[in-house]
Amino acid sequence: MYKIYRFYLESDLNRNYPFFFIPLPQKTEPKMKTHYIILLIVCFVSACSSSKKTQSETASEDWKTYAQTLAKDTFLLPEIPDTMTESNERALFLCMHYWDRFDFTNEKLIDRPDITEQAFVDYINVLSYVPENDAKTSLGITIEKASANKAMLHHFASLFEKYYYGPHSPFRNEDMYLEVLRQLVKSPVPEKEKKSIYEFQLEMIQKNRVGSKANNFDYTVASGKTSDLYSLQSDYLILIFINPGCNTCKAAINSILTNTNIQSAMKRNNANRTFLSIMTMYPGDSYSEWTEYLNELPAEWINAYDKNGTIFKKRLYDIQATPVIYLLDKSKKVILKDASVEELSRFFSLDR
Repeated sequence: MYKIYRFYLESDLNRNYPFFFIPLPQKTEPKMKTHYIILLIVCFVSACSSSKKTQSETASEDWKTYAQTLAKDTFLLPEIPDTMTESNERALFLCMHYWDRFDFTNEKLIDRPDITEQAFVDYINVLSYVPENDAKTSLGITIEKASANKAMLHHFASLFEKYYYGPHSPFRNEDMYLEVLRQLVKSPVPEKEKKSIYEFQLEMIQKNRVGSKANNFDYTVASGKTSDLYSLQSDYLILIFINPGCNTCKAAINSILTNTNIQSAMKRNNANRTFLSIMTMYPGDSYSEWTEYLNELPAEWINAYDKNGTIFKKRLYDIQATPVIYLLDKSKKVILKDASVEELSRFFSLDR
């Protein structure tokens, strides 16, 4: 648990609206200092007395004038109108106007992660506190504003990729990055080379979406027997794409083996019904490395490799880093994509 600090923005000193901040761990950017995430105005203090207004009357007028200009070499939040008193209303305003005072034409700010990237991290956290459709609208506004400068647009695109699409990012969110990619692909600003990258990512991210049927593939086990995904009969299948020597894969496998809910689900298998199967799939081309790695994999699982390299050749799955874990149902529809062991555990904690 992180301590929650109550903090008044300098720009809001003439009002009585507290913001709340949470310090983030430094796992997204080691070089950056502690992040402070704006959790919006979750509490509204209505005691804006007449004496309070009198004390800040002149300062308020100065602030309104100042708010109409871009901030130079820094980031400042937009002023939220005093007439907005509801938390959700103020949150929505902040999302839609978050970058109003940021100078996207100032390329020097690209090399100031303490300003630009810090503000960006705060921004994507702000988005998590409004409805998804509103968050996606805000993404479109951000891309449009960043398009004022090609270099800045590319920088923001890289930040979106890092935080929304990075395989180990705590903020990873394919739905949000999908919206970013759609905006970037239709934008006239990126050059051809950049746009081809966005188009490729857009193609890959739309594969095997939750609710869709997973792409079929052939797999081969150590005995040399070959079958295909769709032929596997099981009510549920945990599909894990692995790579020999991957420590994160080893940790995930160990977590699955020691998880009470998942192991309880495995115990429901019997001669008449396979409730849960677990498959490790190596999509690479080093057969010798895979055979050496087999001893580290649970013998009761289906441990297979892609003999013909079809998964990569046909781009069947988006595998940026391993492990990549899917949960499929009996018809091979995707229930969970890029899942954590904790998500798998929650799923099997419920009666099925």
